[in-house]
Amino acid sequence: VGVLSACTTDGGASQSSQSASSSQSSSQPSTQPSTKSGNSMSSQDLASFVTVTGAEGKSPDIALNSKTPPTDLVYQDLKAGSGDVVLPTSTLTTHYTLVAWSSGKVVDSSWPSGAPATFPLSGVIQGWQQGLPGMKVGGRRLLIVPPSLGYGSQANGPLAANETLVFVVDLVAVK
Repeated sequence: VGVLSACTTDGGASQSSQSASSSQSSSQPSTQPSTKSGNSMSSQDLASFVTVTGAEGKSPDIALNSKTPPTDLVYQDLKAGSGDVVLPTSTLTTHYTLVAWSSGKVVDSSWPSGAPATFPLSGVIQGWQQGLPGMKVGGRRLLIVPPSLGYGSQANGPLAANETLVFVVDLVAVK
């Protein structure tokens, strides 16, 4: 849980304006996320970037389908939860997997240890602070975080400077 625990409250980079969107999906897992209106990407376009597979309650498999990442924050429920809702002031317990866009490889994950990570949402990168509110316990969400909402021009452990981050987050609990 090294990279996520190194997150800062300022998001590691200066905050910039973007468009981000979320959608409500059925409780069925989806390998092709879609978005609500307001995001310039269609469902088909988003699916051309990332495919997520794997059983509920297990580590996801994340495949990048494009060499060029989206430039804005993208977040999408792969499985809608039905429990408590994440607020900006929440403390979260999550399982997550992080893939670096440049390599397509997993660089951090809570799954191998079997122990989810617990942290205040206000203490992690801006991409999480903007992309997780509204998510419900029991859900699985895809986040594609541009460098400006991740670590920016700073390298961070196994992550290169100006890295786009791909997270799949399973929300276990909210306080």
